[in-house]
Amino acid sequence: MAGSATEEKTFRRFLELFLREMKAPLQDNDPPPLRPLTDLVSEDEVEGESLDLVSFLSVFNLSCSVFVPIKYCMIPSPNKPEPESDTTMEAVKMARCVFNRLYDTCCLWLKELPFRRRPQPYYETSIHAIKNMRRKMEDKHIIIPDFNTLFNIQDQEEQAFFAVFDGHGGVDAAIYAANHLHVYLVRQESFSQDPSEALCRAFKLTDERFVKKASRENLRCGTTGVVCFLRGRTLYVAWLGDSQVILVRKGQVVELMKPHKPDREDEKQRIEALGGCVIWFGTWRVNGSLSVSRAIGDSEHKPYICGDADHNVFPLDGSEDYLILACDGFWDTVSPDEAVRYEIMSFLIIMTYYLMIITYYFTILVLFLPAEMGLHIKYYY
Repeated sequence: MAGSATEEKTFRRFLELFLREMKAPLQDNDPPPLRPLTDLVSEDEVEGESLDLVSFLSVFNLSCSVFVPIKYCMIPSPNKPEPESDTTMEAVKMARCVFNRLYDTCCLWLKELPFRRRPQPYYETSIHAIKNMRRKMEDKHIIIPDFNTLFNIQDQEEQAFFAVFDGHGGVDAAIYAANHLHVYLVRQESFSQDPSEALCRAFKLTDERFVKKASRENLRCGTTGVVCFLRGRTLYVAWLGDSQVILVRKGQVVELMKPHKPDREDEKQRIEALGGCVIWFGTWRVNGSLSVSRAIGDSEHKPYICGDADHNVFPLDGSEDYLILACDGFWDTVSPDEAVRYEIMSFLIIMTYYLMIITYYFTILVLFLPAEMGLHIKYYY
C-alpha cells in the first residue's frame, strides 16, 4: 500500500473498528447504518446514492487519502455505459447491498491493504455553511480533491472537483445535484477531451433526471449550482443560476463568470421569447415567482427556468491565490472586492458583522491553490 506508516496504521485501525461495529453482513430485515433520504432509486442513480451512503464513514474522522479509496471500491469502472432503464428499486435494499459490499471489501483489505497513490497536488479548503434565521438549510456542497482515485482514472493529469449548490423550495434538488453531478460528469463521452462540454451535459442530465424524480415523488424544488473542475493547470468553471465563484490572483479579484439572474438583459429576452415575463416583486422574478432564471429542477417553471449551464476555461499561470465559491446568500451582501480586501484578523471581524446581518442561509467554500500552482496567501479563514 502506498503511503506512510502512520497512514497505513490509521487505515488498519479503521478497518478493525468498522468490522467490529458492523459485526456481520446485513440481513434482509436489518436496518442499514445510514438510511437513504429517498424511498426509491432508479438504475442511473445507484452510483451517486452509493457514494453518498458511504459518506457516513466521516464519523470515523478519516483523512481524504484513506476515505477516497474506500468510496472508490463502491463504484464501477468509469467505462461502464450509462443505464437506459427507468427501473426503480427500494433505496433501503440498495443501502444493504452497499454496506455489505463495503463489509466484504474491508475484510479483504484487512488481510492485504490496497495500493493507494498519494493525491498530488494537495488542495487546502475551508468551508462554512450556516442556516441563519431560516427554518431549513437548503445548501449542499461537495469537495473531491482526488478525482482520479475516486473514479480510477489512469490516463489524465491530476483532477479535482468542487461545487456549491443553493437549493430553494426544499433541499431535495441540492442533495440530488451534490450526489450525482460529478458521477454524470465522468460518464460523458466528451469528458477526457472536452471537460467544459462534459460539465454542461452533466448539468443538463442532472436537471432532466431530477425532473423525472420530482415527478415520481411529487417534489417542487430546485437548485442553482457552481462547479470548479481542475485538470492539471487548467480551471474549468460551469454554473447554473446565481451561485458564483471568483478567483483571487495576487490579492486582486478575477471575474470568472456572470451569474444567471432574471434582470440580465439576455436572460430577460430569452424568457420573454418563450412567452414568459420578468417582473419586479421585491426583486426581479421570472413570471413573478422565482428570482433565478436557470436552475436544476423547478419543473413547473420550465422552460422559463432552464437547465442549460454556462461554462468558462482559465489557464493557471502560477500567480493564483485561491478561489471563493458561494451561493447568492453570501454574494448579495458581500461584494467580491470586500471578500478579498481584508487580511485574516480584519476578515474575521468583518465576517462576524456580516453573519449578524445576513438572515438567509448561505455556504462559502474557499479553495487554496497548491504551492506548485503559486500559493501566495499565507493565512487561513
